[in-house]
Amino acid sequence: MTARDTRQGLRFQADETPSYPVSFGLAFQYILLNIAGIVITVAIVVRAGGASETYLTWAAFAVLIVCGISTLIQARPIGGRIGAGYILLMGTSGVFIAVSVAALERGGPALLATLIVASSLFQFLISSRLSLLRRVITPTVAGTVIMLIAVTVMPIGFDLLFQAPAGAAPEAAPLTALATLVITIVIVLRARGALRLWGSVIGAAGGCLVAAGYGIYDTSIVGDALWFGVPAGGWPGFDLRLSPEFWAMLPAFVFVTLVGAIETIGDGMAIQRVSWRKRRATDFRAVQGAVAADGVGNLLSGLLATVPNTTYSNSVSIVEITGIAARRVGVCIGLTFIALAFFPKVTAVLLAIPNPVVGAYIIVLIAILFVLGLEMVTQDGIDYRKATIIGVSFWIGAGLQSGQIPSEYFGNWAGQLLENGMTSGGLTAILLSAFMELAGPRRRRMETTLDIEAQPRIQEFLEDFAARTGLGEEMARRLSLAAEETLLIVLDQVAEDDRFGVRRLRVTARAEAGGAELEFLAAAGEGNIEDRMAFIGGSVTEVPVERDFSLRLLRHIATAVRHQKYHDTDIVTVRVDPVGTKV
Repeated sequence: MTARDTRQGLRFQADETPSYPVSFGLAFQYILLNIAGIVITVAIVVRAGGASETYLTWAAFAVLIVCGISTLIQARPIGGRIGAGYILLMGTSGVFIAVSVAALERGGPALLATLIVASSLFQFLISSRLSLLRRVITPTVAGTVIMLIAVTVMPIGFDLLFQAPAGAAPEAAPLTALATLVITIVIVLRARGALRLWGSVIGAAGGCLVAAGYGIYDTSIVGDALWFGVPAGGWPGFDLRLSPEFWAMLPAFVFVTLVGAIETIGDGMAIQRVSWRKRRATDFRAVQGAVAADGVGNLLSGLLATVPNTTYSNSVSIVEITGIAARRVGVCIGLTFIALAFFPKVTAVLLAIPNPVVGAYIIVLIAILFVLGLEMVTQDGIDYRKATIIGVSFWIGAGLQSGQIPSEYFGNWAGQLLENGMTSGGLTAILLSAFMELAGPRRRRMETTLDIEAQPRIQEFLEDFAARTGLGEEMARRLSLAAEETLLIVLDQVAEDDRFGVRRLRVTARAEAGGAELEFLAAAGEGNIEDRMAFIGGSVTEVPVERDFSLRLLRHIATAVRHQKYHDTDIVTVRVDPVGTKV
């Protein structure tokens, strides 16, 4: 295991347990950053949609409950399938703002609640069938969406930097933001040990002190809030008439749910990259769990009639900064959110933090998130196809977000949807990836039973494939050797697992750029082939283990091996190029 494969500075990885004071202290940092945005998003939707203040009070209370429960589920999965098993804070989703406002205008809170419940079911379908979308929702697409989150959120951060109450000194807001930014960055870059954990809090405290000196830290909201309380009313129920307005709005909610799921997929992949000291292959079972927990959060949002939620990508940035990825922190975040819902005065203390401080926070964390998205799109290398998808999608999203590409050209409804850079850029990346897949060489496939007797059939299939595609005898031999070793490895993966009875194996082959790509799809087993290959490649002086012979041979024959583990499905993709080919 090389230095490149380890993450320096990670104090607690996902399966370790820091003390409760440290865990709740870090949970406070997450909440400090996000609670204002969570509640303000609800206020924007409710007020723009013309709903009552009574409903707003209820929706703000309900959203904290939903965020707490769904964050808990992400940290501690239910049944092994709902939840990622990582720190993924859940909060109100900005991509739902436009459609939620439209639903409130057309049918009020009851219609909004019904639409959210209906569209949340689509998210469970995405989670259960995520393996079918693997060629479209790729690391390239997910990483591009994460990069576009920065394009979408950064303008909000920049706007907050200079917001101050009327009558404040002109320099109050920028100096407050500058103090927060400088203190946070200095601590993140230079501090060691426990001090590094509190970089965000210390930066915010310093910014608040500067704000207080200029008189822009307004604590009146704290004085007006109750110590304890639950909204007496405001839950609107459901609109079960399934009116024309419901059917007209449902496609928009389904599409926005898909966009939110792509963001969650990206977050589910990114959080794994920063949560372990030794780099691991992405476990797509955790990604499926993240999407399913997101669906639970949206379902609860609909049942409680509040704005839908999604994973907050700055969870990845905070783990990167603090070096703590322990699941216990996610549990503490969830419990704290639920508690805060019943203590309006405590929530008001956080909401009273001046906007320039919040804006400086956002800039630091989203800047780091952008780089993590960039790391994701480059993890398997960059060729001209990936570069085209990333570049075109990113700049279309940036152009629509900035208004340089006028969204009104797309009509009223589509224009409102596409003016969000993450939505428009993410959709572009999906369409380009789908086109590349459909326009590529045709895949040939065969199905057989997953046992050693399948080897002659697979060899015959590959010889015929090589002859039809003109790859030649040498490539046919290399493909057969790679397939034989891959079959042995897959059989070793599932040897002790009898849950699936008689297993089927699907083998597909596609010629590409002088080489070929083989894909083996079978019932799930244990372990990850990529991780095992990385381990055996760590030292040439290791004594070979018999079960690793196939791994070593495959590592020698194949140009690249990728193993994607889903619930009930293993997909091993093997790239084989002619001898001497440089990739």
